[in-house]
Amino acid sequence: MYVEPLKYIAVLFDLDGTLLDTLEDIAVSMNAALQRSGFPPHPVEAYRQMVGGGVPDLARKALPPGTGEDAADLLAALMREEYSRRWVDTTQLYPGVRQLLDGLRGAGVRRAVLSNKPEDFTVRLCDRLFLPGDFEIVRGAVEGVPKKPDPAAALDIAAMMRIEPARFLYLGDSGSDMKTALAAGMYPAGALWGFRGADEITAAGAKVLLERPEDVIRLFNEDVTG
Repeated sequence: MYVEPLKYIAVLFDLDGTLLDTLEDIAVSMNAALQRSGFPPHPVEAYRQMVGGGVPDLARKALPPGTGEDAADLLAALMREEYSRRWVDTTQLYPGVRQLLDGLRGAGVRRAVLSNKPEDFTVRLCDRLFLPGDFEIVRGAVEGVPKKPDPAAALDIAAMMRIEPARFLYLGDSGSDMKTALAAGMYPAGALWGFRGADEITAAGAKVLLERPEDVIRLFNEDVTG
């Protein structure tokens, strides 16, 4: 699908499942937390449908139905502890992401990250796995700010960058990301290489589906200046 040249001058990226393949480290960490709590683990692939809503949400989804909130709170705390031990054991950039970021930088397209992952892990991952200058703003889940799909954090980022939300392309791999983009007035672009599938992304309002990270560059041209 064609995007009007010159209209979009910035990209707001989701992190997990869009820029980074973090699934195995998340799954192994949560399974360790579950076993410490006396609950059964899940196959790694099952976490594709559980991640994306932040640690408390993941904890609730990982527990057997009907388990109380106290158990979920404890599991979330244990998950943070376990994840702190293995957050970059297997996590890596998806193939093509480096070329995508370099291409956007070369075209003058501005870049930021918004994740529902806790802010400390979001910043640590980006500092560890990306280059200085890849992003102007890196934002994770912080106390007092609603998580995606609420658009509050996305709009905060747009305001901090002094760019109208309508000039952002929002790239994510989940229905929650597409809903965030639409609620913020950004262009929702779906990443098919991530954790979720085309059906979920399309149903949530994606206006374009992209097979590979490099395909994002085709939505811009060398004359993107704003």
